[in-house]
Amino acid sequence: MVVVAHPDDELLGLGATMNKLISEYGITAHVVILGEGITSRSEERDVEKWKEELAIHKQNIQNAQKAIGYQSLAVYDFPDNRFDTVALLDIIKVIEKEKQLFKPEIIFTHHGGDVNIDHQRVFEAVITAGRPMAQEKVKSIIAFETPSGTEWRASSDPRHFIPNFFVSVSEENINAKIKGMESYEFEKRPYPHPRSPQALKIQAQRWGVAVGTEFAEAFQVIRIIS
Repeated sequence: MVVVAHPDDELLGLGATMNKLISEYGITAHVVILGEGITSRSEERDVEKWKEELAIHKQNIQNAQKAIGYQSLAVYDFPDNRFDTVALLDIIKVIEKEKQLFKPEIIFTHHGGDVNIDHQRVFEAVITAGRPMAQEKVKSIIAFETPSGTEWRASSDPRHFIPNFFVSVSEENINAKIKGMESYEFEKRPYPHPRSPQALKIQAQRWGVAVGTEFAEAFQVIRIIS
């Protein structure tokens, strides 16, 4: 199960890895997108003002899903970049509900040190919802980086993303990630923005070079119980 704050985070974080695991290993993936991802572009949250864009954004999610190939999706409407105005328990309850329905063994989610407040809150909620109790099915929690959110943390902050788990992916997997990302009309950006197609490929090459493969995506293992 992949738990993210915004539409496009699921692609930015592990789009290539999902595509590889589904196409090569036949895994079943369920993506949970908690926030609507648009309304923070106004000074005040006004869902009606952004009604048309929100509808397009939700359609874009489905187009991105087709590019990656993951099987199921749940979308919620928590306020964009205002997760700190929502009771953490409300976010936890949604994640717990999705866990009960899907029964995942592994959860991928945001890195807790991201500069984006929504990413931070989602990480906290996942850690709480997946606490290791006797009957808990989730055995692994793995954090990913989100380009344009993880690397912008202040250099003096101790909460930097330090990966310790890498997935070697193919150029085909990277192209699926880029195709999915290009589905997001309101999120894609031109180079040298971190969300541009060229930057996403460069990032995959960078992590590939770090671990001796052509392309890779990087993760931080939070917990694994074997």
